[in-house]
Amino acid sequence: MKRLFYLLICVLPFGACSEYQKVLKSEDVSLKYNMAEELYKEGKYQKALRLFEQVVPKYRGKPQAERIMYHYANTYYQLKDYYVASYQFDRFVTSYPKSEKKEEAQFKAAESYYHLSPRYSLDQEDTDKAVEKLQGYINTYAEEGKHLESANKMVIDLRTKKERKAYEIAKQFHHREDYKVAINAFDMYLVDYPGSAFREKALYYKLESQYLLAIGSYDFLVKDRLEQAEEYYRLYKNTIRQKESIWKMRMK
Repeated sequence: MKRLFYLLICVLPFGACSEYQKVLKSEDVSLKYNMAEELYKEGKYQKALRLFEQVVPKYRGKPQAERIMYHYANTYYQLKDYYVASYQFDRFVTSYPKSEKKEEAQFKAAESYYHLSPRYSLDQEDTDKAVEKLQGYINTYAEEGKHLESANKMVIDLRTKKERKAYEIAKQFHHREDYKVAINAFDMYLVDYPGSAFREKALYYKLESQYLLAIGSYDFLVKDRLEQAEEYYRLYKNTIRQKESIWKMRMK
């Protein structure tokens, strides 16, 4: 009996696999569709995807098409193939503008680009795309969106990443002792991101860049450049005082 039991354990998976291969090669589209749905529900997305790829073209214009197209897009999403997932969800939104799944699809199309956003030190093209798509979702579902809280948090996270990249670029000029360029870079940064979490650090490095520029200058330039550094120091100190005042008010 034990030998029979172990034999069954070994044979059953191959039987299931054999059945899958048969359906995959079959000409029966409804059979493919039914198995794709079963595999999808079981979370076997890789296998389901191969069947959906064959089924999707056959069901265009039919009543089942909307359901299939959503599952097809979501299968890519579940497999973390986010470029294709976003593209397929966008197609779904365009094809089925009155669908109950439209909001979910629009959010997942945007969220897919959020997952594609790289670390701050790399090119931020996908980050920009993610912010654009998430903001589109927020604007469309401003009053009753199911994912507004998540979307807003993602936008803040992405914008902070962009802020940090700009801040780190300016700081690199400072560390390279290219102080004039660093000061200009910090000026641009402070204009572009006035409420940034890195504002205080940016002001400090701008002050330090000006001071180091001044003391390394020709004698006739030192006085004016130190006076400019004093102005930057006052701005930096005022920022710290304001921060401390806000903190004290919150503690009361």
